[in-house]
Amino acid sequence: MEQKRKRKSLGVIGGMGPEATSYYYENVIAHTNASCDQEHIDMVILSHAAMPDRTEAIMSGNSKHLINMLCNDARTLESLGVSNIAITCNTSHYFYDQIQKAVKIPVINMIQESVAYAVRDFENVKRVGIMATDGTINSKIYYKACRKAGVTPVKLSQERQRDVMSLIYHDIKAGKPGDRRKFDRVISEFMRKGCDVIILACTELSVFKGRHDVPSICLDAMDVLVKESILRSDVEYKE
Repeated sequence: MEQKRKRKSLGVIGGMGPEATSYYYENVIAHTNASCDQEHIDMVILSHAAMPDRTEAIMSGNSKHLINMLCNDARTLESLGVSNIAITCNTSHYFYDQIQKAVKIPVINMIQESVAYAVRDFENVKRVGIMATDGTINSKIYYKACRKAGVTPVKLSQERQRDVMSLIYHDIKAGKPGDRRKFDRVISEFMRKGCDVIILACTELSVFKGRHDVPSICLDAMDVLVKESILRSDVEYKE
């Protein structure tokens, strides 16, 4: 009698922010090709809302406590038997190396995967806009991934970057639907700068995308994380 293969379970470090984590979970469910409960992915989600602000930790250099919390969460998930770990926060990937070293199981690198998807899924990509928090921008994690992939990362003006931060912190994190005018100003500047693709590199921007139509030039890093999470769990992804 053939033994049934053990399914892979997925661990998630979330809560950064809680709504983005909920959006991620909803999309994993929506894109898993399953006809019943038992065909969905077994998941352990740590919605760690008390996690210190990632941008503040990077900008201030006071990141030891945050790193410890992220690594402890990864170890907790590993101890619970998950096969892979997803982190539903772009900015926290600045500490990816420390988190990965804390465990023996793979931690999905949303930054590297998103840039790889951008180069592969869009035509003749040369310039990539990065729409993200100040922490993500100043950490240069997406810039390094872009250059490694042979494409040029594009930075916003200070004025438009303030629009991004306001959209993330004053709108989405504050429970508001998001000011479309801020988003459109940012997209317009990226397009004037000749971007071939714009990565929505903050999970709050993913939440914004869930409420608003966005141009086809945009690639949502959350969508990439969702797809990789499903595929690495050895489950079929549903478009």
